[in-house]
Amino acid sequence: MFRCGIAYPRCRWIVPLLLLFAIIFDIIAIAATYGWVEDEDAKSHYASMWEQCRGRNDHWKCESLMEMSWAQAVAALMIIGLLILIVAFILSCVALCCSLNMSLLPLIAIMLIIVVVLQVIALIVYPVKFNEEIFEGTYYYTWAYGFGWGATILCIGCAILFFCLPRYEDELSGFAKKKYLYTST
Repeated sequence: MFRCGIAYPRCRWIVPLLLLFAIIFDIIAIAATYGWVEDEDAKSHYASMWEQCRGRNDHWKCESLMEMSWAQAVAALMIIGLLILIVAFILSCVALCCSLNMSLLPLIAIMLIIVVVLQVIALIVYPVKFNEEIFEGTYYYTWAYGFGWGATILCIGCAILFFCLPRYEDELSGFAKKKYLYTST
């Protein structure tokens, strides 16, 4: 027999796993010491969320970006988003992995929407202010900045799933009758 559709009981493990990947991506983006911005050849100027460095070969001069209020705001928004994401992950494990607690799913979805809003603001403010105050040529936003966007996109997807999953409580618990696309007579 041919069965078509989503294996809902697997969602109980996959969605928290996606949140774990979002946490890892956020930690990589926040903890990176370089990789948010690089000049055209990545040879004379690079920056992270925390500092910028200029120089050539082995002679680099690094300055903290935390003296600028916009960089402090970006760091605060990213860290607050990460903390809320960690709480959402713990709640998702409790709601889906330990027992099936459907009442927590909309709360988790709302928390993830808050994470998305905070991180989108931070990930937009950073390049805008960097280009206004530090820009000196052609720059590329590179891998660590991309991990920040990757975490945000995962949070958007998970928020949608957490909003939709309460409609499929029987399927998630395994009590729903299986539906087949084709049955033989």
